[in-house]
Amino acid sequence: MQDPRDVIKRPVITEHSADLMAEKKYTFEVSPKANKTEIKDAVEVIFGVKVLKVNTINLKGKFKRMGRYGGYRPNRKKAIVQLSADSKELDFFES
Repeated sequence: MQDPRDVIKRPVITEHSADLMAEKKYTFEVSPKANKTEIKDAVEVIFGVKVLKVNTINLKGKFKRMGRYGGYRPNRKKAIVQLSADSKELDFFES
């Protein structure tokens, strides 16, 4: 098993993910090699909460140009994690 901090890279803070937080669903960017079980275990260890469900999304890197040269951004993987009803809320906006 990987270290939990290698599995979870960072939280994804967008308008849509902020709306999902009201339903106790949190969005994270995760390692592309991580599976749902590893993501669930990592969130439970790092934040000390109970996870009900994990949905994952593979995002293909976009094509970008720099002058006449082109290349692709790296592929990413997002995970939407749903917490149980009795779990505490995660606060990403603390200073």
